[in-house]
Amino acid sequence: MTAELRPVESLGQEFVSVSRRRLHDRHVRIDVCLTSISEDQIWSRQHQVENAVGNLVLHLCGNVTQWIVGGVGRERVSRDRDAEFGCCDRVSRQELVKRLQDVMARVDDILARVTPDELHRVRTIQGYDVSGLQAIYVAVDHFAEHTGQIIWATKRMTGKDLGFYASLRGGVNVTPGANP
Repeated sequence: MTAELRPVESLGQEFVSVSRRRLHDRHVRIDVCLTSISEDQIWSRQHQVENAVGNLVLHLCGNVTQWIVGGVGRERVSRDRDAEFGCCDRVSRQELVKRLQDVMARVDDILARVTPDELHRVRTIQGYDVSGLQAIYVAVDHFAEHTGQIIWATKRMTGKDLGFYASLRGGVNVTPGANP
């Protein structure tokens, strides 16, 4: 089998396409987790150093808004990072799902329109000088990290397999089209 070489200009498009798909898949997994646990479990912590699932969802909303909506999309955004972790006001499951859905729709719209020039253009985000490509990579990586924490917490609280890798055992994945 010979490796297919792709034109350089399509590498950026492929990177953005994969990034959009990975963000979508993780968003779906978070939704599964939010519907698998109770309202009380969404805000539970075993220790003060832990973040509740609700805090992680608020944090992901703030992070991808800052890095992709503000950084890549160049929209003016306002973020209170400390409030994402300090919030214990029991934002409802419905509100968390809606906030994440709204933010992810904005993120996907921006990524669908990103140009090769935007992937190379350097901007300052959270005090870091990064290219658009780096900003997307950081946001996708960060989103994946916290999605894993949310999945782990959900499994710990429910004691259930969430079905994300069922296809590896001959079943059907909960996340359609998901890649491990």
